[in-house]
Amino acid sequence: MHLPIHAIQLDSVWENKAASFAKVRTLLAAQPPEPGGLLILPEMFATGFSCAVEITAEPESGETETFLKALAQEHRCGVIGGVIVKPTSEGRALNQALAFSSEGTLLARYTKRRPFSLGGESAVHAAGDTPVVFDFQGLKVGLLVCYDLRFPELARDLARLGAEVIVCIAAWPVKRISHWMTLLQARAIENQAYVVGVNRTGHEPDYSYNGRSLIVDPHGVIIADAGEREQLLHSQLDAIWVKAWREQFPALRDAGLA
Repeated sequence: MHLPIHAIQLDSVWENKAASFAKVRTLLAAQPPEPGGLLILPEMFATGFSCAVEITAEPESGETETFLKALAQEHRCGVIGGVIVKPTSEGRALNQALAFSSEGTLLARYTKRRPFSLGGESAVHAAGDTPVVFDFQGLKVGLLVCYDLRFPELARDLARLGAEVIVCIAAWPVKRISHWMTLLQARAIENQAYVVGVNRTGHEPDYSYNGRSLIVDPHGVIIADAGEREQLLHSQLDAIWVKAWREQFPALRDAGLA
């Protein structure tokens, strides 16, 4: 069984949700995704990596969540994308990755576990404490958000929960892009999992981005690379192959994880 992946490498419009939504729709109109696949957007795709929570944050079921749900229903794809959510009580906002089924049902809500302190994120976004894995089209999919990628124990938590695909949505700047690419490959190899890293491209007031969204197989081989331009990256994941590799080479079992 093969799972189509459609990664949207987006140049988000700074602090402008409506304009970013329009860009996403334009990209999808030019390169329609295959129904039944998984459509993935970057971290904070609607606003860019802004710490202005008075602009970025919204309640659950707010405009960004509603947009993601609509994309899933319109294209008959699963959808993963980033959103900033206001807490239900007083406190910092939450940087989240949401996953929807092709019918628009919410499958998963993951809160970034390692806010990026160097960029001021930890002052405005509270850390999550729970790994999240969900089932999609015969594969178990785990979620990470950007800086989470640097902490191998977080990906290991996903492997412990059975994740066969790890999706990391990000706003990862060009000056550390070599780290991004290396870490995506490392997380794939050590967890015997596909890793899908979806980054943004373009410029913001404090950071510049050059994309390099990647799809990496469980051997650490890059099977798709979006390069630096705004585009949709298409590939396929083989559900049977990842399961077979884990049987053939029992590293996870030897680690006490399978």
